[in-house]
This record gives sequence, C-alpha cells and structure tokens, in this order.
Amino acid sequence: MKKLKEYFLITIGVTIGAFALEYFFFPLDIAAGGVSGLALAINQLIDINPSILIFIFNVILFALAFFLIGSSFGAKSIYATIMLSVMMWIFETFFNPQAITNNYVLACIFGSAVLAFGTAITFYQDASTGGTSIVAKIINKYFHLPIGQGLLLADCTVTLLAIYSFGVEKGLFGLLSAILIGILVDKFIAGINPVKQVFIITNKEKLVVDFINIDIDRGCTILNAKGGYSKENMTVIYTVLNSKQFITLKHFIKENNPDAFLTVSESTEALGKGFKDY
Repeated sequence: MKKLKEYFLITIGVTIGAFALEYFFFPLDIAAGGVSGLALAINQLIDINPSILIFIFNVILFALAFFLIGSSFGAKSIYATIMLSVMMWIFETFFNPQAITNNYVLACIFGSAVLAFGTAITFYQDASTGGTSIVAKIINKYFHLPIGQGLLLADCTVTLLAIYSFGVEKGLFGLLSAILIGILVDKFIAGINPVKQVFIITNKEKLVVDFINIDIDRGCTILNAKGGYSKENMTVIYTVLNSKQFITLKHFIKENNPDAFLTVSESTEALGKGFKDY
C-alpha cells in the first residue's frame, strides 16, 4: 500500500510538471533548463516532438549514469522519467495545449512555481525525472565540482542553446526560470512537513512536561542546565511540535508560567515515533 501511494504521488508530481511545460513554457519557447529545455531548443532546430526527445535524452543519461556512477538511480526515478514523457504526450495528443498567458514574465513566474511544485512532490518520494541532475552527478564524480554548481553549469549550457535557437530575450527568460525552479523546489520541499523545535527554560518543570505529555500528547526531553549569569541550576525542556500544537503550548505557558523563557525554530522535517517514518 505504501509503494502504491508513492507511485501515485510520483504520477501526480510528473503530471503537474508536464502541465507546466505544456501550458507555460513550450508555447512561449521558454527553455527552463534541464532536459525539457534542451528538447525544446532542439525541437526549434529539428522538428521532433519534445516529449520524444526528453525520453531519448533521459534513456541516454540513465545509461551513462549506470556505467559512470553505478546503479544508484532506482526504479522510482525511471518510472518518473517515463511518466513525464507519457504525460506530455497525452497533453499534446488529446488536449492541444495552448499558452495560459502570453506575458513572458507571468509565464516565467507561474510556470516555474507550478513546475517546482510538481518536482518537489516527485523529489519528496525519493525520485527524480533524471535530466541534468544526472549530468551534475557525473561532473561531481569526475571533476569534483559540487552538484549544485554542476547543475547550474548544465542548465547554463541549455540556456546558451536556447539563446541560439530563440534569441537572447527568450534564452534569458529560460535561465531565470531555471533559477526560480531551483529555489522554489527547496522551498516547497521544506514546506511539505514543517515542524517546530521548541526549547523552554522553566522553573515549573512538572507542570510544563505534564501538559506536553498528557494534554498535547507529545514527547519531550528534559535537559539539566546552569545559568551563565545567575549560576543557578535550571531545567530546559526540548520538544518537537506541529504548528497547532505549538500554539496550544504557547498559550498554556503564557497563562501558567509567564516567567518561562521559550525559543522556537522551524525544522523542515521530523522522523521517528509520532512523526513520519524513516
């Protein structure tokens, strides 16, 4: 059942990505980096369906990855890669996609947001659609360049080809989209399962711990500490909560232990008992 859910979410993610490509980027010739941008640029020079080009390029890249890096690209990534081409073919064959907007700025911003959202869903299931991420891993292994820099190098190469195919303005919109997508993917992944890390310095240890354990039904850790200025022994309580639980705890401490000192920071994910499984 878990595997079925993962593959279902991967399908949703690549469908959203295919929608962004077909309705925002391809109609306006915006090559937003990656294999999809490369396919669009080559399609301008040689009239071959972009979905077919994406499939061919990814097959070649996965073969290179297998021989140069090893079999670290799993079945889910292969499935995602195939499904991206399939969903693009379905859009092109049955829906005759047209640009949602002819404004390049709007297409760049909203297309990048939609594509990044779909990509984040796919990445969150520990899969990818191959593409320039494979190139970046190969560059990293053989030229010792960080993966992020390798990815940017690969996307910039695609942008240069797009400038040759479509002109400077469209090529620069493609580069801007590639940068936006890289930023937004990280933001979306961080927002999928955010939690609050809370530290509470209190002189009412039992009151606060009982409220966290019983009323909120969450665990916590008690740390013994000593004040740097006062030199007094004190208790620090550490717990991880979702946003709703944190608000409940904050109101409780405000009413029942206003002298407590509380700090909170946001974490992108929590794994283990009471949270997501590993």
